[in-house]
Amino acid sequence: MRMIGMRFFPEEEEIGLEKGITVHLLEKQPGGDIVKIDERYWSADMLAALHHVNYLTVGGKEYETLEGRLNVDAQSIELLLAAVRHGQSI
Repeated sequence: MRMIGMRFFPEEEEIGLEKGITVHLLEKQPGGDIVKIDERYWSADMLAALHHVNYLTVGGKEYETLEGRLNVDAQSIELLLAAVRHGQSI
């Protein structure tokens, strides 16, 4: 298990992500609602990249990663994101 900041991240081998997993991107709206904005399969390399980034782009919009959750029942990862509202997206 690896610690980044104040969060612990299990190694890929610890949770069986060698081949990849489905990732659900969920946007936290300013009013508190949560909206699914994307769902796709991520390779092990894409998952490993999460250790090095705080922001991601999808659909031409930039988002800050807030939290991640491993959903054991669905065998997927859920990432909670907040839209970056300053400046232009990358």
